Amino acid sequence: MTNNLFIPLSIPDLRGKEAAYLAQCVEDNWVSSAGPSVTAFEGKIAALTGRAHAVATINGTASIHLALLAAGVGHGDRVVVPDWTFAASANAVYHAGAEPFFIDISHDGWTLDASLIGDALAIENNRIKAIIAVHTLGQSADMDALAANAQGLPLIEDAAGAIGASYHDHHVGKDGTFATFSFNGNKTVTAGGGGMVVCDDSQAADRLRHLSQQARTGAEYIHDEIGFNYRMTNLNAAVGLAQLERLNEMVAAKRAIAARYDQVIAGRQDLACIPRAPWTQGSCWLYSILTASPDDSAALIVTMSQQNIEARGFWRSISEQAPFKSAPKLLNGVSQSLTGRVVSLPCSSQLTEGEQFRVIDVLQKWRGSAINSIT
Repeated sequence: MTNNLFIPLSIPDLRGKEAAYLAQCVEDNWVSSAGPSVTAFEGKIAALTGRAHAVATINGTASIHLALLAAGVGHGDRVVVPDWTFAASANAVYHAGAEPFFIDISHDGWTLDASLIGDALAIENNRIKAIIAVHTLGQSADMDALAANAQGLPLIEDAAGAIGASYHDHHVGKDGTFATFSFNGNKTVTAGGGGMVVCDDSQAADRLRHLSQQARTGAEYIHDEIGFNYRMTNLNAAVGLAQLERLNEMVAAKRAIAARYDQVIAGRQDLACIPRAPWTQGSCWLYSILTASPDDSAALIVTMSQQNIEARGFWRSISEQAPFKSAPKLLNGVSQSLTGRVVSLPCSSQLTEGEQFRVIDVLQKWRGSAINSIT
């Protein structure tokens, strides 16, 4: 009977002090957006990323929106967004009154292709005001290459799933003008919900905080611009603090899970591991593999489901989707070639070896349609 228990894709790992810290919030009567846990959580993320300032928000999308506004993005502007990303990256651009300019990703890291930025800037004739680089699946984009091609434009790191990852010798989030994080329920570090913006500029940090608090100027109900209710609650921050205490443990567990999957998939013709770029040590947020075709992906997901194992498809080329089709784009076929072919496998940090071997057993027995090696 035990072998038939459901294995979820990725669930929160709440084996630390989450309950105790939440109880303390209730006992202290600090449950809303004001409270000591919010400030403490901001301080911990600032220290982790090596930034001078961190501003907590209600979710990752709000963090990107605020970062865009603080970078000076507004109506009529355009923002470079990778064509292979979660919709939130593009939606936040529209929330800021701007429009995405979708650029393809590279073969070697599945992150924004720095070599295409110069062409995009030439096409747009000064309309592009910022660049969003997404750290795909917890692996950092090549921030040095992006900065070298950005022509001085603000760079925003969308590190939603990359907490625990490094770029060269430091934690992600240190290189961009701004960096944003998500603490949604499926992230390695969750707060139940929430986000964070980090930066080094004190004036920018003040503006981020001001906008997140309805742009209220003081104790009276006086506002100096359009603001937003983007503040994180003390309850969310308390959970986040407990999670951060176990960050290294959870990331190490995810990396061990990824290494076991890698060994099984290496050398197969019908499945491939995601590329491991030399400039990053990923956080292994969601372990994902590449199949030979969308039909193979669908078949693998069904086969896993039949064994009471959750597997799920991943991102698609976003510029091909209805809400974004009218936006300008510069593509070379990489994101479109991945669309429908990437499958995420169970990789919760508390996944047991026995559970993972159940997944591996299905993988070893399943065969896709590829005759030659996947490209």
